[in-house]
Amino acid sequence: MNKTELIEAIAARSQTSKAQTTVMLNGLLDIIQEAMVNGKDVQLVGFGTFSVSERASREDRNPSTGQTLAIPAKKVVRFKASKALSDVAAGVK
Repeated sequence: MNKTELIEAIAARSQTSKAQTTVMLNGLLDIIQEAMVNGKDVQLVGFGTFSVSERASREDRNPSTGQTLAIPAKKVVRFKASKALSDVAAGVK
């Protein structure tokens, strides 16, 4: 499902226009991004938690040349699904 399909599905369930739904969804995504930029986790009970974590620097090898490469540290986005979401996705009732 892409963003357009998600907007259509939300609009149908909430009986709102696609334009209103687009504004709400974009607002939600902006709020989540702003919170993460500010170092805050976003926890949606029953769905999951978005967080930012630091990935340490490391060394790796180029498989074609065998040359050692230094991979710098960076921040990465993490999502941990809630137990409820995991159970639904796995078909557990």
